[in-house]
Amino acid sequence: MSRAGRVLAGLALAAACSLGASAAGAAGFTDYGADLESPPKIFELDGYFRTRGSLFYNLDLDRGPTPSGEIFFPVPAADPTAQALSLADMRLRTDLRLYAPGGGLALKLRLDALDNVALGSAPEGIPAAATTQGTTGALLTVRRVYAEALTPLGLVTVGRMGHHFGLGMLANGGDCADCDGGDVADRAALVVPLLGHLWALAYDLTSVGPTTRDKTNLRVVALEPTTFVHNLSFAVLGWRGPEARARRTQAGKVTPEYGAFVSHRFQKNDVPASYLPTAQPVPIDAAQIMARGYAATAVDAWGRIEGPGFRFETEAAFLHAVVDQPSLVPGVLYRDPVTSNAWGVAFEGEVGDEAETYRIGLDAGVASGDAAPGFGAFPRAGAPASQPGDLDGPQANPPFDTTVDNFRFSSDYRIDRILFREIVGTVTDAFYFRPRIRGDVYRGRHSKLELALAAVSSFAFRPESAPGAERPLGLELDPTVRYTNDVGFEAALEQATLFPLAGLDNPALGLRARPAQLWRLRLTYGF
Repeated sequence: MSRAGRVLAGLALAAACSLGASAAGAAGFTDYGADLESPPKIFELDGYFRTRGSLFYNLDLDRGPTPSGEIFFPVPAADPTAQALSLADMRLRTDLRLYAPGGGLALKLRLDALDNVALGSAPEGIPAAATTQGTTGALLTVRRVYAEALTPLGLVTVGRMGHHFGLGMLANGGDCADCDGGDVADRAALVVPLLGHLWALAYDLTSVGPTTRDKTNLRVVALEPTTFVHNLSFAVLGWRGPEARARRTQAGKVTPEYGAFVSHRFQKNDVPASYLPTAQPVPIDAAQIMARGYAATAVDAWGRIEGPGFRFETEAAFLHAVVDQPSLVPGVLYRDPVTSNAWGVAFEGEVGDEAETYRIGLDAGVASGDAAPGFGAFPRAGAPASQPGDLDGPQANPPFDTTVDNFRFSSDYRIDRILFREIVGTVTDAFYFRPRIRGDVYRGRHSKLELALAAVSSFAFRPESAPGAERPLGLELDPTVRYTNDVGFEAALEQATLFPLAGLDNPALGLRARPAQLWRLRLTYGF
């Protein structure tokens, strides 16, 4: 992994310590076993089928390559001057819950079939003559599987579970209909209701590599315990839940909710040869074990107040990390550690009528930045130091640059459709303002049609990080037409137009970034 990427990945994982509730099948700390006390039935199944088609136009912004030779977005292979690309994909998601007949015990699973598989991506035989589709990758993906038990001490949860906190700015379960990923953790957790709050303690085992097979070839054995990555989390939440909020809002009451967590992650030693790309396989022995001295702490606080006709919600996080020895090459050591201090804030607010036939809102957020060139959203393993004018790249370059201070939002926390979602990949080293409005144009007995419009103004937190070395990044308009009915069907037609500003220009080549557009149709069938 790249020198800066090592710190960034650790920070993101240490901070994503899963607190909060998400959709059905999730295991947030706010899901305090209400369904276990009196389970409705022994077996429950729900989920959705999603298919979506997207058309991308000029997402490379016609601004040429960066100094490292990269372009902002792929272009047609046969004609790099062409503008349009398209893609369609699908997913079947199922959340399965099995309850003990007497209550108090449950097993929960999330299974995804053909997850994000592109339509037409696996023709069997010669493409022009293909008569059927095969499969690429895993046909069925087990996202989550964990058990819950109500005990006199509280709710005990063990397994691989989703994790989400607050707005999902930092830890995001990926439960929205348009989400692509989602955070999971191998965890043992205890949640205790006390004094009107939920108190939670969790231990995550994040990594046990490298491993080898035992004699039966049925199990794996970890080769070096000192390379384990451990994560401890503690949380407290004042939580009511969506059903209680809805009842209180209908009664004209205001509902405050809040929560906070602290999480600490640490690793003593590391084996870079187990995850870095190499030309030939490297035998894992004592010579490959390096002292790492990695420690990261995340603190996150969230609050929401909701009532008839309004909602205000915010989340703020601070991350600190130290890597005592950032070198990835055995025998080559650096004198100084790499440190990171990153912070982020997100806010969502909206007002409207009590029936929610219309809503006017304002969202805003900021993610701290680093002085190194590029945004540092997804630095690649072994990537060279970034250059002024690059879009991405490592944010540390020991021994010359030993800090990584850019905060990264979860990529499933979406605030736009082109700039941060498709070009940068997530919100980092930036701040934004997002006024929005939505309203029903038709509301029938069993269905409704709504129109929505959002305008996103984006700016670089550190101007030197932007490709154009200027703070203004762009203005994006995101209109939506959405139809829903009460049997679980949704059709959403989304469009986006990005008007890039000076921060996305290419001053080295004297080229200005030009507007980009996107169209997406998403169909969701819930059950």
